[in-house]
Amino acid sequence: MEHSVEPSADGGGGAGLGTAWRSAPYPVLAVGADGAVRSVSEAAAELSPAVRPGARLRDTAPDWLAAAHDRLTGGFRKGGSGTAGQRESGRRDRAADGVVAGRIGERHFMAHPTPYPGGTVLWWLVDDTGRRAAEDTLCEERQRTESLADAGNLLLASLNPARCVEVTARLASEYFAEAALVVVPGPGRRLPVVFCERGGRPVRRTTGVDPAGMPGLTEALRGAPLPPPRWVAPGDAPAWVVPEGFGPVGSIVVKTLPGPLEKPSGALILLRSGPAGFPEREEFFARLFASRAGAAMSAARLYTEQAAITETLMRELRPPVLHRAAGADFAGGYRASSDTEQVGGDFYDVHPLPGGAGDEGFLVVLGDVCGKGLEAAVLAGKIRITLEALVPLAGDHHEVLSLLNGALLNSPQHTRFATLVLASVLPREGGLELRVTSAGHPAPLIVRAGGRVEETATAGTLVGLLPEVETVTVRTALAPGETCVLYTDGITEARGGPMGREMFGEERLRQALSECAGLPPEAVVERVQMLAAEWAGPGPADDRAVVAIAPPRGGPHSWPPPPGADGLGTGGHGGRAGAGRSDGHGGSPHHGGPPGTTGHRPDRGTP
Repeated sequence: MEHSVEPSADGGGGAGLGTAWRSAPYPVLAVGADGAVRSVSEAAAELSPAVRPGARLRDTAPDWLAAAHDRLTGGFRKGGSGTAGQRESGRRDRAADGVVAGRIGERHFMAHPTPYPGGTVLWWLVDDTGRRAAEDTLCEERQRTESLADAGNLLLASLNPARCVEVTARLASEYFAEAALVVVPGPGRRLPVVFCERGGRPVRRTTGVDPAGMPGLTEALRGAPLPPPRWVAPGDAPAWVVPEGFGPVGSIVVKTLPGPLEKPSGALILLRSGPAGFPEREEFFARLFASRAGAAMSAARLYTEQAAITETLMRELRPPVLHRAAGADFAGGYRASSDTEQVGGDFYDVHPLPGGAGDEGFLVVLGDVCGKGLEAAVLAGKIRITLEALVPLAGDHHEVLSLLNGALLNSPQHTRFATLVLASVLPREGGLELRVTSAGHPAPLIVRAGGRVEETATAGTLVGLLPEVETVTVRTALAPGETCVLYTDGITEARGGPMGREMFGEERLRQALSECAGLPPEAVVERVQMLAAEWAGPGPADDRAVVAIAPPRGGPHSWPPPPGADGLGTGGHGGRAGAGRSDGHGGSPHHGGPPGTTGHRPDRGTP
């Protein structure tokens, strides 16, 4: 049954409205320009019994609907009815622009106005509660998805494990709970825990507690699925779980942060002050977040472990940094073939000869393994270890090289060969005595005090290729101000120049060394490396290594050096503290005799 009043003779009631609207399936209100309700449909009367004919819309309808009616009919009240064309134009314009929406009780409606001449407006109320709920749900899902994507980006932005744990706690407290704790598995009974309250900063601490005291925590740290219910009663949680000043806890939940191979990265504890339980959709997104956080924490931990392993291995593969030692000055420089690589096939070492304190001198080794990159560096590391073990035999270079050659040929992974040069450095009154032996390697160059550059007359076959090696050992001496330079072919074969294809060459190297007369070994090495790098440019290049040997330039020398600062350098096999020391076994270097040359061939044995 519809409720209505008859329209007045001046059209102020409902003239021209017809009756079809009264059977519409929507609630419909006919309201005059003065704000009085003229007529309502039965659906409207059921929706809002207070809105009845003769009542004021502002007194009985929601404010949003009354305000919309006042805005729509204001022109009629102030300016009269106007012409028929103006009224019709105004009706169309307002009908297009006057749609409003709001709540009536627990439901949401859209009110579509249809103005009529005289100021009467039909308000069609369309229930869009379901549509609005779907839109709100879709918006929430979109926001959660965006938040989850942002969280994933933040979690993957750092490969620092501690930072990743802190980000996990902060994001969990921001999106899912008022406070969050991330517990990381640790040795013993001490658990690393990160606390974070919403809007606060993560706080890290180590808690010496038994995880079994927190229901579900032991299972989460083991990666076992948590049996329902997943929510923990606040009274069952130990005191260390609740941050100080948090207030009454309404609910607590424990979630596993999964890692690779079913090994968890940790556990996530969420605290809320409201009633227990997550809505189903929040539970789903919390589970997705935990999976991403666990994967990010696991990736950070694995990266850190791999980086530590790599750094340990690289530290052994990199040549040492050389310094002044007792009775001699050493300097070394190394550059890998690529800026992205730390190691390669070039290497050098300085070992104290038997005697332990440098009293018997030093064995300098510089070599070049066939190839580049990590594979060449691995073989270089094997050669360095072998030579370090052969230091007690350094009095006979040919014997050392023969034993090294046999070791390389008998290696189960023998695929590469190497060239190298040995130099026994023997401190003498007023300078140094050198015994130099090349094994297929460029002969060392000696820079005399006047700038003259001499090539040592040593020669020999490379190691790791032929069953026997042939060597020629040369004796020479260095006076103060003179330098012996050992280098790899990466220096002389560096290609560059105007066309980019010309090699640096030995002549340019000799010219550069002649200008270095009287300079300390460090300056000589730096000069050679700089010129070769400038010549080669930024393009691909070979590994480059240089070692300079010179008599001491004055000042105190001490041997052995203090722990952690040995005179030979740091890093690598020959450079670490105590490397190359003798335990008293083996022979001593060959001493005495005038400078000269000693040849070694397979059929002659050791002289």
